[in-house]
Amino acid sequence: MNNHEIDYKLYGDDMQFVEIELDPKETVVAEAGSLMMMEDGISMETIFGDGSSGSGGSGGGLMGKLMGAGKRMLTGESLFMTTFTNTGSGKRHVYFASPYPGKIIPMDLSQYRGKIICQKDAFLAAAKGVTIGIEFQRKLGAGFFGGEGFIMQKLEGDGLAFVHAGGTIHRKSLQQGEVLRVDTGCLVAMTADVDYNIEMVKGVKTALFGGEGLFFATLRGPGTVWIQSLPFSRLASKVFAAAPQTPGGGSRDEGSIAGGLFNLLGGK
Repeated sequence: MNNHEIDYKLYGDDMQFVEIELDPKETVVAEAGSLMMMEDGISMETIFGDGSSGSGGSGGGLMGKLMGAGKRMLTGESLFMTTFTNTGSGKRHVYFASPYPGKIIPMDLSQYRGKIICQKDAFLAAAKGVTIGIEFQRKLGAGFFGGEGFIMQKLEGDGLAFVHAGGTIHRKSLQQGEVLRVDTGCLVAMTADVDYNIEMVKGVKTALFGGEGLFFATLRGPGTVWIQSLPFSRLASKVFAAAPQTPGGGSRDEGSIAGGLFNLLGGK
């Protein structure tokens, strides 16, 4: 076991948070801004990259650390991550919350041959020693037409990692040669043995008027995939479209009774 061995407990249903129990000297690494609360006796430290020796962490030099952090920039993430270490003598707890409605998925990487590929904004936290890197897609079609970008995150190691996704999460095991076509934004994660590509929707009418976009993520088994029912990009676009707009850039509670009465009376 190269990674710190941590225990956890999930709370909530649609707005989940995870409680991670740390023994003395155990450490968990998390995205900046994901902390909910922590008990006394836990120290925080901001680091380059993920702190693992495999990506230029505590075991590498300055150049290795910079390279590990620079790779994260390609996925749109921060250069820095935060570690939480139990510096006390007994068990301590630290809590992390998902940034939008959905589920937190615990993944024991040792059960998935030490590697999971996930969307670039899905990672929440992991035991120290898990490497958080980037995964380039092999085919140019996935790079230029994937919708969510052709650079995905990869989580490697033999410890626990936590990813979050929107809405309801469906875990599906694909058999050898089985194909699943998924909206590109709905793909959360997959095991490394899944063959991933982008396929154009056939039929001009479907592409132009179907409302489902021009491309699908095509996943071919064997392997395991995790699908989310509500990608954050879809949620954000609906909220933005429904938000009342005024010439001054503000809102006037147009969805309320008072707002409707104000408009009816010709208010400006």
